[in-house]
Amino acid sequence: MHVQLSKNNQVMSEKIKMLQIIHLAICAGTIIAYYILGDLSIENLHIPVIDSSSVIYVLIPVFAFVLSGFLFRFQLKQINPKLKLEEKFPIYYTASIMRWAVLEGAVFLILVLKPDFILFGILILIYMIFLRPTAERIDNDLSNTNN
Repeated sequence: MHVQLSKNNQVMSEKIKMLQIIHLAICAGTIIAYYILGDLSIENLHIPVIDSSSVIYVLIPVFAFVLSGFLFRFQLKQINPKLKLEEKFPIYYTASIMRWAVLEGAVFLILVLKPDFILFGILILIYMIFLRPTAERIDNDLSNTNN
C-alpha cells in the first residue's frame, strides 16, 4: 500500500491538505496563545526547580505524549487492512485529531496551571509541529499498524 497522489487520487490529496490545514490551525492557535498568555522571555525559558509539589506538572507532558501515541495507535489498529486507502482515511483523520487534542490540552494545562513550566509546553508544541501529516507519514502510519 503506497499513497500515490496521481490524478486518480486527487480527492486523497485534498483530504490530506484539509488535515494539514487543521494541524496548522491547531499549532498556530496554540503558538498565538503562548505568545499572548505566556510570559515568553529568555529568563523564563529554563528548567524550573522540580520539587515534590511540582512533580505532577512534569508528568503532564510525559502523560500527554504517552496517551496521545496510545490513542493514535489504538484507533489505527481498528482499521481493517483490506480496506482501500480512501476508506481508511476517516479513521486516520480522527486518530490524528485525537492525538493533537491530547497534546494541545497538555500544552494549555501547563500554560494555565503552572506557567513556570512553560518550557515543557513549548517542547510538546514542537513535537506537535513535527507531527504534520504528509502523504509519506500517512502511508507509513497506516502500513505499520496493519502488520
